Amino acid sequence: MMILVTNDDGILADGLWVLAKELKNIAQVVVVAPDREQSAIGTAVTLRQPLRAHRIRPVVPEVDTYSIEGTPSDCVILALNKLVKNKIDMVISGINQGANLGDDVLISGTVGAALQGYLRGLPALAISIEAVDSHHLDTAARLAALLVKWLGSSAVPNNVFLNVNLPNLPLADIRGIKITRLASGFHTDTVEEGNDRKRQYYWLVRRKTDKVADNQTDVWAVEQGNISITPLHANLLNRLAPAIPGNLCSELLQGLREYHSLDNG
Repeated sequence: MMILVTNDDGILADGLWVLAKELKNIAQVVVVAPDREQSAIGTAVTLRQPLRAHRIRPVVPEVDTYSIEGTPSDCVILALNKLVKNKIDMVISGINQGANLGDDVLISGTVGAALQGYLRGLPALAISIEAVDSHHLDTAARLAALLVKWLGSSAVPNNVFLNVNLPNLPLADIRGIKITRLASGFHTDTVEEGNDRKRQYYWLVRRKTDKVADNQTDVWAVEQGNISITPLHANLLNRLAPAIPGNLCSELLQGLREYHSLDNG
């Protein structure tokens, strides 16, 4: 199996390489990521200027690595159409430091990158943690590896697009895993005004509202200390979501605990 790993935090982000290192244990991995941070750029694609790709020395040995002067979506498009000669079986974007919940998925570069794989008929996964500079990247990476095994099974259709968010908690404190839907209306965009050397400027700020989250949503799940797994294709493209077996959550949680036990053994 060949997995394309990308992100929107840039080629040097810790989350990218923790993810690539874990996935390398179960599959062949290629990393194609932006040369700089591209957070909140959504599904932007570069159409009016050339793109430059640089093959660089990998952080994880034996992982082909490309740094792209472009957006997360550009990275996936270039990888699938030009840079990677072998067939890619799956696209995974992350690990993002900061949650991508509710309507944030519409501007998320992490989700936007995974979407490009999904639109081309590949299983796709975006994975994030609800904190900047989280110390729990390993848990997210191991969850991604478990999901890869599930996504790669013959029982799962190809058109699976998942948005996964973890609370910023050690594994022992995570309450469970929930299959959720996107929350709505939990952020408002405001504008702050200022002056810099007598020049006026504006600063866009996204603020969380005080609205109480529905207990079926991703926001509620993470606020309650759960991992949220949200199938996105029904939400974004009005397609029927594939059935997810009810025992998947317990199996994933057990798999994470087994990893944790091995580490501490």
